[in-house]
Amino acid sequence: MKRILVIGASGFVGLHTLRWLDAFRKKGEIELIAGVRRADALGDFSGELRVGDLRDSDYIDALLEGVDIVVNAMAWSALYGHAKESKVLFLNPTLALIDAYERSEATRFINISTLSAALAGQAEPDEETLFIPGMEQDFWPHLSNIVKIENRLRTLHSAKAVINLRLGIFVGAGYGIGIIPILLPRLKTHLVPWVAGGRTHLPLVDGRDIGQALGKAALLSESKGFRSFNILGKRAPSVRELLTYIHQKFDYPKPHFSVPFWIAYPFAWLMEKLDILVPWEPLIVRSIVHLLEDTYANNEAAESALGYRPLYDWKRSVDLQIEEMHGRQRGAMSMIKEIKK
Repeated sequence: MKRILVIGASGFVGLHTLRWLDAFRKKGEIELIAGVRRADALGDFSGELRVGDLRDSDYIDALLEGVDIVVNAMAWSALYGHAKESKVLFLNPTLALIDAYERSEATRFINISTLSAALAGQAEPDEETLFIPGMEQDFWPHLSNIVKIENRLRTLHSAKAVINLRLGIFVGAGYGIGIIPILLPRLKTHLVPWVAGGRTHLPLVDGRDIGQALGKAALLSESKGFRSFNILGKRAPSVRELLTYIHQKFDYPKPHFSVPFWIAYPFAWLMEKLDILVPWEPLIVRSIVHLLEDTYANNEAAESALGYRPLYDWKRSVDLQIEEMHGRQRGAMSMIKEIKK
């Protein structure tokens, strides 16, 4: 019987993955272990808990004991700057976890990445990760660290299987950091423009579909070497289609003017530089502009290899997220995940 460990099991990705896999645990088909920072993080989950902090090297080694498959859903994120925090809270613990996986008896490591790790229009998942031409690699330090993790995983021996999932933009219930909760309150300023007329597409993906993708990667009968797949929803709406829908249903303002990408990037850079002078976060940052670039990604490889088929329509997922926003969020969500000391 497979022993599957889900790390970061109380976060957006981890919780949806745990819920999807728990049905198989209850049927006695797998043993399911949840790696969490707090013992009370998962409520009524009755599987095994392994509680600790990934910054603790002793905990990491104990965490992987007796495990067959490692599902790493742990994430800390920031949409701009904060390079030191991203390194300490995300990059270093993840690299230490990969090192421990290499030493362990586990045979498969499932990693979560992002479609943003590819060049616009070049989201083939097995290509080397690249950045926007002409832009320094540290324009988004957290993305740079995601790239470093992907490329470290490519160096593992082929006997140590890796499934790398490049996820689209998160929507749905139970959200953590997310583009829609960040963007919508900023629309109320009437200063946020369309970029490229809103013609590009957003690869939205519901948390429940993400859980399905990671769960199916964990249950895959066989996997060798490094394999990477794009994971997005049933259909990617254009930015204009998305914001028009939100305007009509929830009465948020639509942008009143448009700028091309070649203006949006330097303007966002300027907003980042001004951040040190004002007490609030930037109106827009380069990572958000980057997220608006078209990748033209699809689910074909994931469907063929993993049996992944997204189930949830983007409109209902957006509805769930905005309804939850209205109940828990009074202003714009921070672009930096809360720092856990």
